[in-house]
Amino acid sequence: MDYIHLTHPFTPQAVFTDDAIAALHDAALGLLEREGIKILLPEARTLFAAAGARVTEDMVHIGRDIVASALKTAPRQWQMRSINPARERLYAPGQLLFGPGAGCPNATDLQRGRRPGSLRDYEETLALQQSFDVIHILGPSVEPQDVPANLRHYAMMQAQICRADKPMFVYARGRAQIEDSLHMIRLGHDLSDDDWAEGVWAYTVINTNSPRQLDNPMAQGIIDFARAGQTSIITPFCLAGAMAPVTVAGALILQHAEALAGITLAQLARPGAPVSYGGFSSNVDMKSGAPAFGTPEHLKMQIGSGQLARHIGLPWRSASGSASNTADMQAAQETTHTLWGALMAQATLVVHAAGWLEGGLSFGYEKFINDIEALQTLAEMCVRPGDTLDDFALDALAEVPPGGHFFATAHTMARYDAAFYPPLVADLSNHGQWTETGALRSDQRATAIWQRVLADFQPLPHGAEAQARLAPFIAARTAAGGAPPLD
Repeated sequence: MDYIHLTHPFTPQAVFTDDAIAALHDAALGLLEREGIKILLPEARTLFAAAGARVTEDMVHIGRDIVASALKTAPRQWQMRSINPARERLYAPGQLLFGPGAGCPNATDLQRGRRPGSLRDYEETLALQQSFDVIHILGPSVEPQDVPANLRHYAMMQAQICRADKPMFVYARGRAQIEDSLHMIRLGHDLSDDDWAEGVWAYTVINTNSPRQLDNPMAQGIIDFARAGQTSIITPFCLAGAMAPVTVAGALILQHAEALAGITLAQLARPGAPVSYGGFSSNVDMKSGAPAFGTPEHLKMQIGSGQLARHIGLPWRSASGSASNTADMQAAQETTHTLWGALMAQATLVVHAAGWLEGGLSFGYEKFINDIEALQTLAEMCVRPGDTLDDFALDALAEVPPGGHFFATAHTMARYDAAFYPPLVADLSNHGQWTETGALRSDQRATAIWQRVLADFQPLPHGAEAQARLAPFIAARTAAGGAPPLD
């Protein structure tokens, strides 16, 4: 099966009525008008003021007419480009893309334990992302903390450009780092101006500081990505009960208001810039204050987010997630619940779909492999079962007597080798066979799989040439001190 080009197989679901969604949207617009949003970057405030927003020091009150104008110019779809055309994906409503667990400061596996993320971990997890077709875009799986912050983007971009061929991620950590990273994509892949202008070569994720605040690097990232024609995914992280109201509706109003503010800023910076709605709202545990994922409230917010995205007509990003500390039943349950929530909500992109543990504090190698199994199962659901006369198997039904079996029918023998999904991790043997082969749990079986994938990973054809083009630039920028991230 083609795991690369997936479209949603089911009708999107709803938890609110259409009238309620319209009321939530109106409430978010009212929140931006009356209470406003705190924007720390003067350049962003200037853009809003020029559009007619009321700016008082660092508070920006955005009129609903300004938001409406921005929504008119925001595109409904665009092509996510790649050096390998077979990896390109349309980013549009109804499309289904999966991204890896991202932004984790630690890595963990059963062989080496939990540890601070390193460049080796990043490169290994990048190879895992590249090796499975059901992961459609690259993500910053593990933060390589052994590389200084002012040089880290060179190592991460070089690895993406040379070791993978899927649409790429760039951190929004200040103008200098963004300019370096986008230049590296053009340089490494030897892209002409026309190549660069046709579609989108990189994306970033913009997280607001809920409630109602946009910091300097995030605001600047929106502006810079818009002007470069690259995708920014505006994603408030609203945890109900902590950074958002305790109710699903209240949390979604806040999320929607913050997302609309970011989308509007992108369109003020460059009308027509590719910008995606994003929703990553859940709740906290009211006993400890810790983030929770895969909860009923999380799923309701996913489905409500999908309704709000469709209300404004934009493609949108959801997320899976797990609060579990290890790749156990809790981790599997939380991730699977949120994957299905994203399917019910008809999310365009599902981030953190594989490998995410501890609410994003760790990337788990075994967790990644087990999550790939879940993603491939969902991908199989994107193909409807056959309904031809041959699929009806009438000859086989007539051939087998009552109490018989279908193992040896001509219909079975012609199809048995490709009839069903072959499990990646799941062990379908009986208890005796399972015991004889070591009685391994799914996380233990996953260890052998990721080890084999990394051992078999081969350099891509374009990698050596890309690295040769990048080397002088990286050396020169490193000698000049690199680019420190923006505070």
